[in-house]
Amino acid sequence: MSDKQAIDYPGEEIDVRWDERLCIHIGECGQAKGDLFVGGREPWCIPNAASSAEVREVVERCPSGALSYTDKSGLPESAPAENTVTVVYNGPLYLTGDLRIEGVAEDQPGLRTRAALCRCGASKNKPFCDNSHLEARFEDFGAVGEKGPGLTETGGPLTVKPMPDGCVRLDGNLTIRAATGRVAWEGTTAYLCRCGASKNKPFCDGSHRVVSFKSE
Repeated sequence: MSDKQAIDYPGEEIDVRWDERLCIHIGECGQAKGDLFVGGREPWCIPNAASSAEVREVVERCPSGALSYTDKSGLPESAPAENTVTVVYNGPLYLTGDLRIEGVAEDQPGLRTRAALCRCGASKNKPFCDNSHLEARFEDFGAVGEKGPGLTETGGPLTVKPMPDGCVRLDGNLTIRAATGRVAWEGTTAYLCRCGASKNKPFCDGSHRVVSFKSE
């Protein structure tokens, strides 16, 4: 995790936090209609410019977990009913669900339900994406060829464990979506490539050992 810091934007009914360490500038916040987020304005985010419900809805669009909120009514962000990994075209892995990411501190609340994990191997903020795939010209269109063993239920905790100098292991009820949005794989344990070299993306095939991938 980089040494950049999080910024808090207080409101009367709800507070918003932006964690620069996780932001990959997808723009779901800035493109949202209304005055909650306005680029070039100081402050950039004004929680009082929208209802609490709208603030929650817009913040939860953030795929990286860089945005989070504290609703003063006590209403927390709830985990989605399904744990999902979406393989992004030429980009990271988007995770949503009841996430238990190894090593994540309590000061990163957005990562409890949303995260963008590096799969090009070049991020300087591993295991999270920092857009290094753009400079590295990482190319993988997000097709998924395997179906997995299937699921008997959905939801529940999803443990995310980045293995030292290796893949990321996911344990829990899990659905993997191809970049097209298609439900491609379902199961309870997956080993996903994060070195960028696997010939069976998004799954690990041991190529991290061949390319001497380093997770630190």
